[in-house]
Amino acid sequence: MKLLRLRSGKERSLLRRHPWVFESAIAKGGGDAGETVRIEAEDGRFLAWAAYSPHSKIRARAWSFDEAQRIDAAFLAGRVAEAVRARALFDLQSDGMRLVHGEADGLPGLIVDRYGDTLVAQFLSAGVERWKAPLADALLAATGLDKLYERSDASGREREGLKPVTGWLRGSGPTELRIREHGWQLGLDIATGHKTGFYLDQRDSRRRFAELAERRRFRRVLNCFCYTGGFTVAALAGLEAAGAIEGAELISIDSSQPALERARAHVALNGFDAARTEFLDADVNASLRRFVDEGRQFDAIVLDPPKFAPTVAHAERAARAYKDLNRQAFKLLAPGGHLLTFSCSGGIGADLFHKIVASAGIDAGVDGYITERLGAAPDHPMTVEFPEGEYLKGLVVVRK
Repeated sequence: MKLLRLRSGKERSLLRRHPWVFESAIAKGGGDAGETVRIEAEDGRFLAWAAYSPHSKIRARAWSFDEAQRIDAAFLAGRVAEAVRARALFDLQSDGMRLVHGEADGLPGLIVDRYGDTLVAQFLSAGVERWKAPLADALLAATGLDKLYERSDASGREREGLKPVTGWLRGSGPTELRIREHGWQLGLDIATGHKTGFYLDQRDSRRRFAELAERRRFRRVLNCFCYTGGFTVAALAGLEAAGAIEGAELISIDSSQPALERARAHVALNGFDAARTEFLDADVNASLRRFVDEGRQFDAIVLDPPKFAPTVAHAERAARAYKDLNRQAFKLLAPGGHLLTFSCSGGIGADLFHKIVASAGIDAGVDGYITERLGAAPDHPMTVEFPEGEYLKGLVVVRK
């Protein structure tokens, strides 16, 4: 068994059962890509069994903190089965759900989503890449399914020294799928869609937006970075439930024409009048500035931009981008209007995001009540031992 010996004092995070070991913490030792290594403190105390990654700044990701544990296919199958069972704890209201959420489920670098009868997996670290075949078998055994598609094409694989891989790993079938969410129907393509095909993490925030639309009876709604229109469908559902859909105006903006085409299809699929919606193939920043110049105002605005800061190193530049977006949105928000603003950047913490939004409001000359904090749906858990799992942050701000 290969050994990693840590520098003095660098054992503290592992003693708190945090699963990452950075390159700078290692005094000596190494291994092959994905190989299980024994991690010891400077004095030789056992700390963890971990998967070694020779190319990443995160040089080791812990599998277990139990010295007696054997890291093998049976161990991994147990972790997969536990993660799948855990999803029964949550009222998800969908047949699209995250079954494995990496470090939070004790499987660092593994993401698995279920869309009906099809699984989609991302193997994003050297450790799970090395164990790909046993993990695939375990996933099918735990779910009773026979189709598993691989979407290992996220940027995280580059940092692990791994090339992108996509395609059917087990079984075969259509990549165009449909899921149910809160009574709505939503389509996706697991081969070409963002992430594993869809943004499952925003499931509960979409439902909350529908509830707000029903209660507040929004007349003018602006959905920015709308992608395939999940928040647009939510707004329409809420307004219809309130009997307030007639005369409502919904504008959805994205720079992807294929995404907008699917968004239009979602409106029709759920039985809503296409005349109630306008889709703009445009740059969001430019559109917001144009709306400000035109003196437009909206009762509800959703800002759900892509990841601006994948790591803390990108935080300063990302903070400026988030601030500019939110400043323009505040200028467009009518008195009493609701702004739902999000950051999915791991490099932007919840406190920093709050400060960015507050600063944007001050610069726009707009005061508001922060009435709610939003986050990823519960099948994307943040755990006590791994707070970095809180990558998605959201605020609901009501303009005074």
